[in-house]
Amino acid sequence: MTTIRTFMTDDHRRCDDFFAEAEQAIGKKNLPAARAAFGHFRNAMLAHFDCEEKTLFPTFEAKTGMRMGPTQVMRMEHGQMRALLDDAVDALEQANPDDFLGLADTLLIMMQQHNMKEENVLYPMCDQHLAGETPELLARLETELAEA
Repeated sequence: MTTIRTFMTDDHRRCDDFFAEAEQAIGKKNLPAARAAFGHFRNAMLAHFDCEEKTLFPTFEAKTGMRMGPTQVMRMEHGQMRALLDDAVDALEQANPDDFLGLADTLLIMMQQHNMKEENVLYPMCDQHLAGETPELLARLETELAEA
């Protein structure tokens, strides 16, 4: 059976792949390809954040009563990463690869730290507390990501 941790970690990797495509395109000085790849990455990240904030986190909070713990930290970090995503898009639109690379480096570090917390702390907690709801919850998350 697929776990919440496995499913959401797989989506982290999918987002990482889009990010790597954008970085490769910038490395080749191909701005149109970088814009397209980063657009895919941004959309995948926003869809991931949205399904966590609309479905996973509220379900976890309702089950555990923990509203001020890990989910609050994750939401705050999502906000910080959304701002970096927007700034990176602006840098690409203004054909400023140096600014983009600086923002991308910051974003990469944040994503790595954020994903480690989710994959090693929050998702296992979700698997533990939401075990009875996992199949339905995974179906909802999968649908939300597919529709994004």
